[in-house]
Amino acid sequence: MTLGPDAGKLFRLRDWQKRIIRRVYDGSNADGTRLVRMALLTMGRKNGKTALVAALALAHFVGPEAEPRGQIVSAAADKQQAAIIFREMKAMILADPGLSDRILIRDFNREMEDAETGSTYHALSSDVATKHGLNPSLVVYDELAQAPDRQLFDVLETSQGARANPLFWVISTQSADPNSVMSELVDHAKDVEAGVVEDPRFAGFVFAVPDDADPFDESQWHLANPALGDFRSLEELRAYAAKARRAPARLPSLRNLYLNQRTDSVAGLINALDWKACAGTVDPDSLTGAGCFGGLDLSQSKDLTALVLYFPDSGAVLVHAWTPGDTLQERQEKDRQPYAIWRDNGVLYAPPGRVIDKQIVAAKAAELSERYDIQGIAYDRWRIEELKAQLDKDGIELPLEEWGQGFRDMSPAIDTLEDLVLEAKLRHGGNPLLTSHVAAAVVDVDPTGARKLNKRKARSRIDCLQALCMAVGLAARAPAETDYDFDRLVIAV
Repeated sequence: MTLGPDAGKLFRLRDWQKRIIRRVYDGSNADGTRLVRMALLTMGRKNGKTALVAALALAHFVGPEAEPRGQIVSAAADKQQAAIIFREMKAMILADPGLSDRILIRDFNREMEDAETGSTYHALSSDVATKHGLNPSLVVYDELAQAPDRQLFDVLETSQGARANPLFWVISTQSADPNSVMSELVDHAKDVEAGVVEDPRFAGFVFAVPDDADPFDESQWHLANPALGDFRSLEELRAYAAKARRAPARLPSLRNLYLNQRTDSVAGLINALDWKACAGTVDPDSLTGAGCFGGLDLSQSKDLTALVLYFPDSGAVLVHAWTPGDTLQERQEKDRQPYAIWRDNGVLYAPPGRVIDKQIVAAKAAELSERYDIQGIAYDRWRIEELKAQLDKDGIELPLEEWGQGFRDMSPAIDTLEDLVLEAKLRHGGNPLLTSHVAAAVVDVDPTGARKLNKRKARSRIDCLQALCMAVGLAARAPAETDYDFDRLVIAV
């Protein structure tokens, strides 16, 4: 071992580590090549996953898995993360005189070369300009959940085609983004484990506490921390959990980094489990003629335009969103969202052009107003004059009401939305676009405790959530209808 109280001692595999290695390396094809081509290891922090995979990388570099002129690559989101496996491998090499004599280490470039086999090692990060031209025999991607996009992952995955016996290791805690490549791999691992999908070339090891478990229940912690009580400190985890109990802002970090749950380490607006419980089913046809309130968030050229309807009597939510079709691919890569899939599934409109034509929005609003009893549409005044001019031109009348985006208007709207979700009085139908916007939300809080959404700090687009908040806020502000019993009505004179 190279770090901690066991530094300088021999690396002794635990039984759970042996099971992982056997699962990945024991199977073989008829020609003797390795059966498993991609391995995923995800668990809570401080369980030694980096040290384990660094040792395996050395086995591919200079050990029994080495091949002549092999190319070992470790990758990460940034330069600092990319250097972690490099430093771990370097420490192991320098601790062995035989290895240190045969391996040339270039610290500046984070590269190594084996004089005997001609094999090389490189540490890459997503901000490295040149990633093509690689032909790695082994790839290790460290903390894939932190990757800004999937570009480096895709380049590395497709770069191994010329190798007869390649292997791709991914080690990471989970990602909060359900559309990230890390979440994609975790979901695939669960499907393979459950027998839903057959993929003998993939080996997944997901150590995580169930999302619905009590995060302070110590009996659950070992599920995400196989080394707990061994070289992973139980006392350190207890200490952090105690802080999270006293300071709820730490709870997301406890869930994500320590319990390996699909929860962001930054506190958001709505708990994912509470939001999921409000999915239900939404049938637009059954809502015909029903009263509703709308929220309208118009876009700049790079944003989404969102018109969301909320039906107070049933709690149903209908989402209509637009993005320019000509820049959809560019926006998809930047936002790390599957816009093309959502377009094809009818979740997102992507009309031709580089901006959203206000006439398209006006026409849809008119269509909806004929179908439903829209009692009001709250709007952000950004670019509203362009839409109003289009509505006047087309002879369309809508009950538009200005809605401020500051603490005064947005805080009561956010409170209302939270109450609806916590009381399970909302039905969003599992709309993936709206769900992704809820997951990305970040709020600002003023000294009085009032809140508003912050688009600049949000992890991705939140336009649909912004529109939903305005819709439920407008519904809450509307005066309640009074039913009179005229048979018993007494008029005082």
